[in-house]
Amino acid sequence: MSHIAENRRARFEYHIDEQFEAGIVLEGWEVKAVRAGQVQLTDGYVLIREGELFLIGCRIDALRAASTHVHPQADRTRKLLMHRDQIRRLIGKVEQKGFTLVPLNLHYKGGRVKVEVALAKGKAQHDKRHAEKERDWNREKQRLMRHKVSSTG
Repeated sequence: MSHIAENRRARFEYHIDEQFEAGIVLEGWEVKAVRAGQVQLTDGYVLIREGELFLIGCRIDALRAASTHVHPQADRTRKLLMHRDQIRRLIGKVEQKGFTLVPLNLHYKGGRVKVEVALAKGKAQHDKRHAEKERDWNREKQRLMRHKVSSTG
């Protein structure tokens, strides 16, 4: 599984509960753009409409060499493909328990582009501050360890 794009903000903004893999319906020019790395997932989210999943806010920028008869829309809504029983289960959790569906990353699996979707709950502001402090402290520890190793060696 090789990563194409990752939504790093998702892990900062949300508590991740479960992760699922879904296929994504792409047009030809989008596949070429994805292979070239022209994807941004940061503002993406998953919406449920009439029992189907749709990826909204994922930006795929067209390559300059896109053919002349195609009029690419970078921010178009893209359908996600999952088994019906999985979708029903997700709908139940989203409607009852206040979960949100968030795209975590795009990756290749067997030559196809897949989306990793997470069932997540939004973090409170104090949780985000705590995560930030922890991250800063871990960075500081790494810096101190490097400094200690270089001064003793």
